[in-house]
Amino acid sequence: MAIQKVLVVDDSPTERYFLTDILVKSGYSVSTSESGDGVISKIKADKPDLILMDIVMPGQNGFQVTRSISRDPELQDIPIIICSSKGLETDRIWGLRQGARDYLVKPINPQELLAKIAALG
Repeated sequence: MAIQKVLVVDDSPTERYFLTDILVKSGYSVSTSESGDGVISKIKADKPDLILMDIVMPGQNGFQVTRSISRDPELQDIPIIICSSKGLETDRIWGLRQGARDYLVKPINPQELLAKIAALG
């Protein structure tokens, strides 16, 4: 399945803009959410092909949202790449155990992000 629609979930307006800019310039359609709260219903409505998930957010954190998505039969096939400032190996392992397909540490390298998206598609 070719990835076309990407949902960026991040509480930082700067990060949302940065990631959106990279993705739009590369031909992806992008929607955003500023928190993990209520994002499940947005995902069910929009059906993105990929989710870029921050970890540290008010309300539900990215680990919790990733776990919810990966356990939902309707959503579990949507790949998630965690994009977080939490750079410890234990964070990466925990993120992958919650159902993420990959884990990138901020600041995000645009070429690395696009390569990982291409590898999923």
